[in-house]
Amino acid sequence: MEKGVTFHRFPFAPAPRDVREEYQRLLDEALGFKRVLDEDGEVVDEQLHPKLSPDELLELYTLMVRARVIDAWLLRLQRMGKVALHAPNKGQEATAVGVAKAMKPEDWLFPSYRELGAYIARGMSEEEILDRALNTKDDPLKGSDFAIYGNRKYNIVPAPVPVGNQIPHAVGAAMAAKILGDKIVTVTFFGDGSTSRGDFHAGLNFAGVFKSPVVFVIQNNQYAISVPVTRQTAAPTLAVKALAYGVPGKRIDGNDILVVYSVAKEAVERARNGGGPTLIETVTYRMGPHTTADDPSRYRNEEEVKAFERLDPLRRFKLYLDKQGVLTLREAEEIEKAWDSKVEEIIRRVLEKPGLPRDVFFHNVYSRMPWHLEEEYKEFEEQFEVAEELGLQLEE
Repeated sequence: MEKGVTFHRFPFAPAPRDVREEYQRLLDEALGFKRVLDEDGEVVDEQLHPKLSPDELLELYTLMVRARVIDAWLLRLQRMGKVALHAPNKGQEATAVGVAKAMKPEDWLFPSYRELGAYIARGMSEEEILDRALNTKDDPLKGSDFAIYGNRKYNIVPAPVPVGNQIPHAVGAAMAAKILGDKIVTVTFFGDGSTSRGDFHAGLNFAGVFKSPVVFVIQNNQYAISVPVTRQTAAPTLAVKALAYGVPGKRIDGNDILVVYSVAKEAVERARNGGGPTLIETVTYRMGPHTTADDPSRYRNEEEVKAFERLDPLRRFKLYLDKQGVLTLREAEEIEKAWDSKVEEIIRRVLEKPGLPRDVFFHNVYSRMPWHLEEEYKEFEEQFEVAEELGLQLEE
């Protein structure tokens, strides 16, 4: 903020009263907790309640259902040995869908590895997600190792595996848009564990100084693998960290899709109109393991999980829709069953597709293959020719 910049020019002077008042307001938001719906689907904050039509509300519910269904199927496919690794999304659908729906198609998404709902809300189909997970011939990333989803068609940057790496990338892209005069906003998702990485602090500091049009979304799901958020920081909230960098921090109920959409919409439009960045801490809970290689029972008990089930985003939104006369509980269950059947049909079709060609990694780096890669490619193919002559079968 400009008042803060003026204050910094006189380090021995106290902050002006209006600056202190503004920071007090920001502090209240960063230490508070906003929600529109309570655990039973009752509206508790009319002011934050977004004005959405019944069709728009139904769309939000359907997107969350689709995210949960594809997530469950990916978990099953991994247990069947068809998918190498999966990071379950169950319990965090409201944050992913709510933020993504607050964006415009031209905006850019820099996700982490637990945002299936955001991919679907941006327009990615279940078949495209499965093509990627199963490495079929239609894999949009052509088998790129450890690049998690992503597609230029939807302005989704492939998520990195190292936590927090996408944060400075999102800030850089936002600055490029600002310099070019494009009304584009970048949004980046990351977990509570990423706030302990240098990328988080460098990203927020740069964005705060230069008013980058970026929205930072912390999915505080209580655990960075096995490390609880209480061991991640001594700060009372994660949102309060934003204030040190001159960035507004907002702490909200990440399992309430209406408050997520409302606060994210305001932050995105603020960034688009030159107001600078915002950090949103969405307080949520990871119902499943960190990844399919994790055993959460080693660091949390079943009683804790059961307690958080009452805060389940789909359960709460179903109750709300029923109270509003938009969708009965029975109709909601029918939607869930219908999408489960649809995704099963898609999986059967995708499993019949051939895999990626054995030489795909030679053709997915340069627009024109350089001489040294041509030599390597020739040697690669010769190995298969020799093996065929000897009657041997090489793994492809």
